[in-house]
Amino acid sequence: MSSPSTRSSSLHSRGAAIAWMSGALVSFLTMAISSRELSAELTIVQILFLRSLLCLSLLGFIILVLGVRRPGAHWGFGRILTRAPSLHLVRNTVHWASQYAWTFAAVSIPLAEVFAIEFTSPIWTALIATFVLGERLNRWRLVAIALGFVGTMIILRPGVAVIHPASFSALAAAVGFAITYVVTKKLVSIEYPIAILFWMNVTQLLLGAVPAALLWVSPTSAMWPWIAALGIAGLSSHYCLSRALRCADATVVAPMDFLRLPVAAVVAWLMYAEALDPFVFIGAVIIFTGNWIGIRRG
Repeated sequence: MSSPSTRSSSLHSRGAAIAWMSGALVSFLTMAISSRELSAELTIVQILFLRSLLCLSLLGFIILVLGVRRPGAHWGFGRILTRAPSLHLVRNTVHWASQYAWTFAAVSIPLAEVFAIEFTSPIWTALIATFVLGERLNRWRLVAIALGFVGTMIILRPGVAVIHPASFSALAAAVGFAITYVVTKKLVSIEYPIAILFWMNVTQLLLGAVPAALLWVSPTSAMWPWIAALGIAGLSSHYCLSRALRCADATVVAPMDFLRLPVAAVVAWLMYAEALDPFVFIGAVIIFTGNWIGIRRG
């Protein structure tokens, strides 16, 4: 039987995880809504460029301030040096393309559908990691992959409903994010988290610079609050999610992440009058079940 102090510590960790996941939830929704608002005036490449620019500026400021005050600390200058530039290049190029596909989906189809399809990423990650990292593909992971496929088919309903091209874009983004997760698993063993975040924004800023310059539109004053929200949420989403996973196991964090779907659906219904599609929720529950099996049994 666990002692009172152990139970108290566990409850504290779960409470901290809930708090950090709430921050991640708000951040993910803020990115989606900001992207949709900005798309009224700006191109997607410009949105991504401005996000990377602001994220890198904020990150640079944090590194500068904390690096000067605490040179050997987690956020110090030495922590951003990389020993794997090629892995960063692969990861961040795929991630940039995935962000483009995700943003296109977020501004084109209901947000609930975007998040529901995005939940297939852990299932794609398990499949890709089997071939790239040599991780074993047991029967439970096969069940998780099968449920993910079934859930996706229920959401898209090929042959029954007209599938918007942006739905395939969301699916491509989910696969792309899965690839970046697999590469990140390699990077975390040799790089500091701050280095991964820093080089992600540097690489994506450079990737988006030329197309953004060619398609540049000067943002109006009404767009700048959304640009600021997008940049802040871009950093806070990664940070809050990583802190939540440090406070509690994935089996605790994953159900909270699933709250993105109903919250996004309600917000989109209130802000954009998007219909609540029952097939999206049914498919998402099946996908989440697959993810849950993969976490608990995989």
